[in-house]
Amino acid sequence: MRVLNKDEYRVNKSKLHKEIEQGAVFVHPTDTIYGIGCDATNTEAVKKIREAKQRKTQPFSVIAPSSNWVRENCEITPQVEKWLNKLPGPYTLIVKLKKQNSISKEVMPGKKTIGIRRPDHWISELATEMGKPIVTTSANIVGHSFMTSLETLNPIIKAKMNFILYEGEKKGKPSSIIDLTLGEGEIIER
Repeated sequence: MRVLNKDEYRVNKSKLHKEIEQGAVFVHPTDTIYGIGCDATNTEAVKKIREAKQRKTQPFSVIAPSSNWVRENCEITPQVEKWLNKLPGPYTLIVKLKKQNSISKEVMPGKKTIGIRRPDHWISELATEMGKPIVTTSANIVGHSFMTSLETLNPIIKAKMNFILYEGEKKGKPSSIIDLTLGEGEIIER
């Protein structure tokens, strides 16, 4: 498995984007912690993440390629628009998905909602440049500590990744979840 820094990503991004479109799964940094990602429209890739995390049905969030993508594919209320204007940032917005075919059903099995992220971080460029939502879920097995450095990446997860985009130790915490499906926006503690 390859470990690439930001500069190596930028030099090789067209090749890496192609790998992602073909089903690669990878660890990536965000503005909060490390996540596991893949093309959210690729069902087989999403299943690989489910297997690696040992997470059978709990939904995943996505890094949206743009605010326009969110507006086209999700139900936009005044509260959703208000929170969209706060992005990029350390938030996951839970919104109703209007176009079910805009992502793989494996991202949020049995749900009509989706978690939207736009990290205040260069990783958002990847989704924007690909024009696709990218799954983002903490880099850990369910119930275990999340990755803060290469040394704390679970070996089971590491063995299932195609590559890692790495930028050193992260000292953040997971993003705040804002549930906008029932009105004003309830902050869900993690």
